[in-house]
Amino acid sequence: MRFGLFYEHQLPRADGELDEGQLLADALEQVELADRLGIDYVWEVEHHFLEEYSHSSAPEVFLAAASQRTSDIRLGHGIVQVPPAVNHPARVAERIATLDLISGGRVEFGTGEGSSQIELGAFGVERELKRAQWEEALDAITRMFVEEPFAGYKGRWISMPPRNVVPKPEQRPHPPLWIACSRRETILTAAERGLGALSFAFVEPEDAKEWVDSYYETLASERCVPAGFSVNPNVAVVLPLMCHRDEQTAIERGIDGAHFFGFSLAYYYAFGEHRPGYSNIWREFTERRAEVGFAREIINPDAAPLGVRLLQEGLGSLRGAIGTPDQIAELIERYQAVGVDQVIFVAQAGPNRHEHICESLELFATEVMPRFAKGAEDRERAKRERLAGAIERALARRAPARPGDQGYVVKPDGEPAPAVAISSAGDGQPRSVARARELVARAGESGLAALVRNRTDAQLHRLFDRGPGLAVIFKGMERSFLPEKAKGFQGEIAYELRGRDGPRIWTVRIADGRAAARRGQAGDPAVILRVSVPDFVRLAAREAFPPKLLLEGALAIEGDFAVAGRLGEMFGADPPT
Repeated sequence: MRFGLFYEHQLPRADGELDEGQLLADALEQVELADRLGIDYVWEVEHHFLEEYSHSSAPEVFLAAASQRTSDIRLGHGIVQVPPAVNHPARVAERIATLDLISGGRVEFGTGEGSSQIELGAFGVERELKRAQWEEALDAITRMFVEEPFAGYKGRWISMPPRNVVPKPEQRPHPPLWIACSRRETILTAAERGLGALSFAFVEPEDAKEWVDSYYETLASERCVPAGFSVNPNVAVVLPLMCHRDEQTAIERGIDGAHFFGFSLAYYYAFGEHRPGYSNIWREFTERRAEVGFAREIINPDAAPLGVRLLQEGLGSLRGAIGTPDQIAELIERYQAVGVDQVIFVAQAGPNRHEHICESLELFATEVMPRFAKGAEDRERAKRERLAGAIERALARRAPARPGDQGYVVKPDGEPAPAVAISSAGDGQPRSVARARELVARAGESGLAALVRNRTDAQLHRLFDRGPGLAVIFKGMERSFLPEKAKGFQGEIAYELRGRDGPRIWTVRIADGRAAARRGQAGDPAVILRVSVPDFVRLAAREAFPPKLLLEGALAIEGDFAVAGRLGEMFGADPPT
């Protein structure tokens, strides 16, 4: 078992004046202590504008400072927000590589897309596009690590000409890659992309078993196509921590911090109505904690095994690793038994005091960590050997690094293909929408058929599953509708498309000689078509034969088969334009 510390740099408005300088100084001292104690990792998040919950907007600066005060502890960016509007891919690659060099190759590169409205709204990241932006950015960043020179990028959100992105990281091909996870679906995404899974779900050990088993089953399957040029098979869970020989003291010192951590997380991501600079989250916490699942009164010393989430008399609460060394060790043993690779502790949370955090870490290192030292290397070696063949096959499925173009010349006054602006398409539309429209709207061989032909399911999912691709196809169907081919039919056609992480529901309504498409369920559809996103795109491009898909079970039709049989004619003989 590996152990880590996780930092949000929390600063609740509990004591009046906020001292951010002291907060950071204390955290650096704690990291230095953790390094001396033999704790394996420190994880530092990137968040913006999340007052009280996270004053960690420049993790690369904090981790650089930590790298010069430590010698062994791994430095985890947990996570870097990689949508290009937040962090340009080249700047991410440069910062990660520089930190890896000055730390002697100790960086762990955690990635994510962000999900709070406070952040997404500030940077102009559209919620429904952020997963696709994460995928594209991670592909570009990992190529910048290994391609010399970087061969350039022309994507939906990233435009960059060839450049030699320097420096290169010390770890080759690049630092281990991770993704932040809060649901089982994201755990599977991590496995499909060969990434370590940083789980922030406060999941019980027995519930974590299903996640771990699914993760390793997927990672070893053909569904794994690595996002980078190495595979990082790891599952980590995050828990609150306060260790003391007296259980009551551990609770008094740590439970309010753990509960504030959970409350403020839910505040920004679930129920909060925030007024920047004016809201007081600590005050809301003290007034509302029980009603939203952080009841203080049901956390009492009883020498019982620790539960992560507790329920009692209709109230919910969070506990985690807050207790005695024996209680905490028993909890970790349960995680170890189900295959979790790393337990990451939140010690600096809410009003937790610096001296109590340091005492807790020292006691944990003295009385808990030694119980898990024996056999750790053997366990890790056995896992690597078990997965070696699957990892080799997965890496063979990843598109390789590209050679540079020796003929690409940058002169003082220009170059062949400079980067183009991606913030706007010139007509008020996001460039991503314009790009998708451009791809789909071209006629004949240069259009949708050419884009779709010979693409794998995974590639079509990445292109169309999220973002504007499906919207553009359905808008094209509106324009290509031939009312005379409907032969008087009026009604709704429902499309239930299977995406990678859930259904994509669209409805096309035909009335008064027009077709109108919209997202969402139909009222009383005449026809329901059920098909995967990739096969739907192939049908739209005339690159799939409907009867063949029906026979294979890839397409299901319910309702009026006569109307279903005319759909191809209704929407034109050529691909939608």
